Amino acid sequence: LRPPAPRRTRPTPRGYPPAMNRLFFPSLGLIAGLLLSATLSQAEKPLSVIAFGSCLKETRPQPIWEGVLSSKPDVFVLLGDNIYGDTRNMGKLRAKWNVFAEKPGYVKLRESCRLLAIWDDHDYGENDAGIEYPKKVESQQIFLDFLGEPKSSLRRKTPGIYDAVTIGPKGKRVQFILLDTRYFRTALKRKPNRKKGQGPYAPDESSKAEVLGEAQWKWLEKTLLEPADVRVIASSIQVVSTTHGWETWGNFPKERQRLFDLIMKTKANGIVVLSGDRHAAEISKLDGVLPYPLFDVTASAMNQTLKPDDEKNPHRIGDRYFRENFGVLKIDWSKPSPIMTMEIRDLKGKVTRSSEVSFGKLR
Repeated sequence: LRPPAPRRTRPTPRGYPPAMNRLFFPSLGLIAGLLLSATLSQAEKPLSVIAFGSCLKETRPQPIWEGVLSSKPDVFVLLGDNIYGDTRNMGKLRAKWNVFAEKPGYVKLRESCRLLAIWDDHDYGENDAGIEYPKKVESQQIFLDFLGEPKSSLRRKTPGIYDAVTIGPKGKRVQFILLDTRYFRTALKRKPNRKKGQGPYAPDESSKAEVLGEAQWKWLEKTLLEPADVRVIASSIQVVSTTHGWETWGNFPKERQRLFDLIMKTKANGIVVLSGDRHAAEISKLDGVLPYPLFDVTASAMNQTLKPDDEKNPHRIGDRYFRENFGVLKIDWSKPSPIMTMEIRDLKGKVTRSSEVSFGKLR
C-alpha cells in the first residue's frame, strides 16, 4: 500500500505531484509516474529544511539555484513575482511561465524536492493589482497549469490560488498555508501627499477593504484549527512591517488585526510568516500581539535586486540584505518543542542573517 499523501485542505485527486509540470514538460509524463510514489512516501517523513524565495526575472540569468540546491531543501516555496508577467495578454503570460519553467536550475530543483507556490502582482498579471485585474480568472488557470495541478482539481474550480498542505508524521507535522493576497484584495489607497523615501500607499481603514475575501477567511479559520506542530504562512506581501508605504498588510489594518485575532481564536501554534516582494531580505519580529513572537522572514530578491535604501522597519532584527538571496528554515525536532532557525542566504548559499525561535503551544 502507498503511504498517504500530504494532507490538503482543498483536496485534489491523486495525480502528478505538484513538483511536476505537465503543461510545459509533457515528455516527463512517464517520469512523473515514477516519482509519484516517492513524493507520496515523503508525506510521513519529517521536514528538516524548507527553502523559499521571490522576485525572479525570467529573462535574466538565475545562478542562485545552485545555492538553493546546496541547501538540500525538502520543500521549496515560491513566494511570488516568480516571473514578471505584467500583461493582459494571456498568450504572453503563458509564454513567460514557459521561459521560467525551462530554466536549468529550476528544473533541477523541481526534480529534487517538493515545490509549493503562491503568486504576487507581477506573476498575477499587473503591478500592485488586486481584485480589479480583469484577467484574474484566466491567470489563475495558467498559474495552476505551471504547477501541474490536475484538471479535475477543486483548486481550479474555486476563485483564488490559496491552498494548504500538511507534511510529516504526528508530532512533527508542518502545515503550509499558501495565501492569495491578490485575487480578492481591494484596490490600494494612495496617499494625498507622498513623503520622500516612502511608497505611495496609505492605510485603508474602510470596513469594506479586504485582503483575503470572505471565502478565504472562512477557509483559513478551518485550516488553522487543523492539527500541526509548525505552521508556515506564505504571504506574498509583508505582515509585520507596515510603515514603508509600499505593499503590506499594513495598508489594510483591519484585515491585519483580523489575522491576529483569528490566530488567537483558533489557538494556532507554531506560526512563522514567509514573505517576498521587497527586493531586499530581512527578518522581522512582532512581540505583544500573540502569546509568542511572530516572525516574518522576507526573502527577496533571487535575481531582481534594487539599490540599498534606508527603509524603516521598527520590527527588523539587524539590517537588510540587498544582494541576491533566498531563505531557509531549519527545524530541529529533537527537543520537546520544535526549534526553528530562520536564515537569509546569499547567492552561493552562505548564511548572511539568522534568528531562532522555539515553538510551544498557545494557552
